[in-house]
Amino acid sequence: MTQKARIAIVGFGLIGERHADVVRRAPDLDLVGIAEPSAVNRIKAQALGVPVFETIDDLLAAARPDGVVLATPTPLHLEQGLTCIRAGCPVLIEKPIAVTSQDARVLTDAAERAGVPLLVGHHRRHNGMVQAAKTALSSGQIGDIRAIQATCWFYKPDYYFNVAPWRTRKGAGPVSVNLVHDVDLLRYFCGDVKTVRAIAVPSQRGFENEDLATAVLEFQSGAIATISVSDSIVAPWSWELTARENPAYPATSESCYLIGGSRGGLSLPDLRIWRHDSQPDWWTPISATTLTCRMEDPLIVQMNHFAQVIKGEEDPLVSGVEALKSLEVVEAVALSSETGREITIAAHQPDRPAAIQNI
Repeated sequence: MTQKARIAIVGFGLIGERHADVVRRAPDLDLVGIAEPSAVNRIKAQALGVPVFETIDDLLAAARPDGVVLATPTPLHLEQGLTCIRAGCPVLIEKPIAVTSQDARVLTDAAERAGVPLLVGHHRRHNGMVQAAKTALSSGQIGDIRAIQATCWFYKPDYYFNVAPWRTRKGAGPVSVNLVHDVDLLRYFCGDVKTVRAIAVPSQRGFENEDLATAVLEFQSGAIATISVSDSIVAPWSWELTARENPAYPATSESCYLIGGSRGGLSLPDLRIWRHDSQPDWWTPISATTLTCRMEDPLIVQMNHFAQVIKGEEDPLVSGVEALKSLEVVEAVALSSETGREITIAAHQPDRPAAIQNI
């Protein structure tokens, strides 16, 4: 009988609860403890019948988990991630990996030196639709990727900001909060980003941050992506409203990514591939076929993958370095929109961090 992977969770908010539910339902995983500083949330966690601690240090000392999931606010990721790494405990950190790419680099360097697996919860990469699209793109079903149009439009109601005023402040707009998810998927499909040009518009509600931004990403491969994000546009075109990942969002039948290739096109998340009947020719008929995929909760797939990484049977799908690179692109979007300049992201070198250069 295979030994169960012993998983602990730090943070018992909304996402922490979902992770706990995933671990408890998995036959090959064992939830051995939860750390939560809030007394109210600790009482909720105790209802699960597992040991509950106030601090991550107490959790690590008493529960001795095989792996830890950090489902805590982003500003805590650096300190808590380093705590897990020092303890030699593999860690899955909720996205984004850290507040800044500099903090992320500290984490990834520490994990590399210690030989401790560091994963980041960009769970969309584990979605069956994304995996099917990645396979189709990698196998050349649409030829060379030339361009992507990505839309991330939705309307966050006033009460979303009223209950958490920090969401109205500088640095908490859709560029920082939402864009990192879509950027990570674009990087998964197209590889590393070379340059970024962006423009952002101040919030119409009078908040300190932006409520609309558009960026042009040039990839090392030569592909170009345009991506637009807004939390004040009423529209059905966002991953949340099209992918059916989270039942909290009302689903639509639209797509939010259009991927153009030299021999065909692919839309997501409906997984339709468009090609001409013979050779590419705009005078000839074009038709679509729909790819098939597995429809499993990506959080479940991600957690099972984490267990396999802990056992040394798989390499991380989303490593700390991968998450660092996605965060660098988001920072470049913010910097470009503030300065009006093109931002170049230097290639990563093993012995030094990547540099964001203001051109």
